Amino acid sequence: MKFSVIVPVFNRPDEVEELLDSLKKQTFGDFEVVIVEDGSQIDCKKEVEKYSDSLKIKYFFKENEKPAIARNYGVERAEGEFVVFVDSDCIIPADYFEKVITYLKNEDVEVYGGPDAADPDFSNMQKAISYSMTAFFTTGNIRGGEKVDKFYPRSFNLGVKKSVFDEMGGFPVTKMHPGEDMVFAIELIKRGYKTKLFKNAFVYHKRRNTLKSFFKQVFKFGKTRFIISKVYPDTFKVFYLAPTVFVLGVLGLIGLSFIWWFAFTPIVLYILLLFFDSLFKNKKLSVAFLSIITSFYQLFGYGLGFLQPIFKGDEFGVMKKGFYS
Repeated sequence: MKFSVIVPVFNRPDEVEELLDSLKKQTFGDFEVVIVEDGSQIDCKKEVEKYSDSLKIKYFFKENEKPAIARNYGVERAEGEFVVFVDSDCIIPADYFEKVITYLKNEDVEVYGGPDAADPDFSNMQKAISYSMTAFFTTGNIRGGEKVDKFYPRSFNLGVKKSVFDEMGGFPVTKMHPGEDMVFAIELIKRGYKTKLFKNAFVYHKRRNTLKSFFKQVFKFGKTRFIISKVYPDTFKVFYLAPTVFVLGVLGLIGLSFIWWFAFTPIVLYILLLFFDSLFKNKKLSVAFLSIITSFYQLFGYGLGFLQPIFKGDEFGVMKKGFYS
């Protein structure tokens, strides 16, 4: 078997059904699906059973131990040459595996990752959140470029040869989430494996659908980025500070605007930049307006999250010992 799709799930049966429905429509069929229910109170077993005739699917229920352990658990029970990780809130385009196969035929790749995008059927809020997570004018470029030795794939769209995954020992088992996929990617590159961005092999990623949950998520991203930079200082880039600088700059300009009203001008120009960039990409006024709000939520959440460990300390207890034993 070529691929094993590994999906950790926690209390998201409706999302799992959408994901499985998209996998059912794949134009390339040599894959299995491994669902790992990570201690959910609302399980998705009934939804999985609906697709047992149309997909080769395995379902496992285990105690809640966070996504990294659930993914490792799934790989141990997988049979594919490549294990492909996607999140339960993803929808996979019908030609996804066909595109991956085309890349693999042309290149010798051990690890690949792909981007995420907003499905045309997503809500306006989901599209705005997707914009703020992927736009050049927010933090869309922080994940790394297209260079083979620089791209750090994420677990919402990550493929790795099972032999390589086993040799790595799987995802790092820590209390930290999110961020374990970033550590895994760093360790892959440190150990000499080549990662590759498959630019056209994207997934539709719903992410969060409320501003409150979105802010909480990106706050954790910022905090995790700081901690990873402490453990792997060679991976730190100056532009990781951009959201924090943005937060301090906006607050400073707002304060100055009470004395000099024109101090607010850079903020207005940035708002206009976000609006027109989103309007150009999404072709919808309501999404463009929402993109302003979600972008500020994203930058403030990430920036403040990056600052928190400096003042509060490391709650994960991993700064000195690292993530892998």
